[in-house]
Amino acid sequence: MNVFLGLIVGLLAGAHTATWGMYKDAVHEGFGARYLRSVLIGGVVAGGLVYGLDIDMSRASNYVILFGLVYVLERVITEFWKTFIRVEDQSKYFIPMQFTVFGKVQNRRTQLLSGAAWLTVVLLLITGLVWFQRLTPDPIPGWLAVGIAGSLGGWIAAVGGAWKDAPYEGFEWFKFFRSPFVALCYGILIAHFTDSLLVIALAGEGFTVATLETYKTFFFPNKPRGKWTGKPILYPDMLRKRQYFLPLYIGIWVAIVTAFVVAFRQPHAGLVNIL
Repeated sequence: MNVFLGLIVGLLAGAHTATWGMYKDAVHEGFGARYLRSVLIGGVVAGGLVYGLDIDMSRASNYVILFGLVYVLERVITEFWKTFIRVEDQSKYFIPMQFTVFGKVQNRRTQLLSGAAWLTVVLLLITGLVWFQRLTPDPIPGWLAVGIAGSLGGWIAAVGGAWKDAPYEGFEWFKFFRSPFVALCYGILIAHFTDSLLVIALAGEGFTVATLETYKTFFFPNKPRGKWTGKPILYPDMLRKRQYFLPLYIGIWVAIVTAFVVAFRQPHAGLVNIL
């Protein structure tokens, strides 16, 4: 039953990220298998996490944490694939989706080596966070540890976003610091449910992506995503059809906010410590 409930959470997290992506992209590239890709990845990731960590899905706090974990891992898997593995014609984009250096798309060898280097750096940061928690003496303030963990994912996203977007859109200070700040805020909330700094960092960044993409997509529905700037709308019928997905998207937000509220009302019982 735990795995089944976790699978539902994962499918909903995948549907959430797929919906905001489709809302902006479908008018330019149509509606297709890309939507199901995120949903399926979310389900597989959630099932693996619940089974591997033996997560107790009777706790509302674990629904919250699992949603955040699945969200960030789905994004990492998908963006890693698009940036460092996939090869496609980049002329259809204003901002290329493959790995670039100062805005120039790199050759296949550099693309793969850069992907390996990026993955290595992320794994080193995760390892460092794990050892930080293990070796931190008691006198170190808990707020400092949570602050480091809570904003870590936001800093990774901010640097990666600036690397990709700044050569085309210019560097924006507000945009750069926005992700770390929001991630820190979510990290503080997640810290009420688990003592694991790694979980705080990952789940906090998952909710950061969900929040910022919701803001950028639905508060500015007529503003194209950066990669589509100046590109024509090839599928105008999707301007109408994409509205059909809004009840699902809103419903998922209502469910996760409800889980947050219920979790705060329950006695503290964090996720299995994965350190």
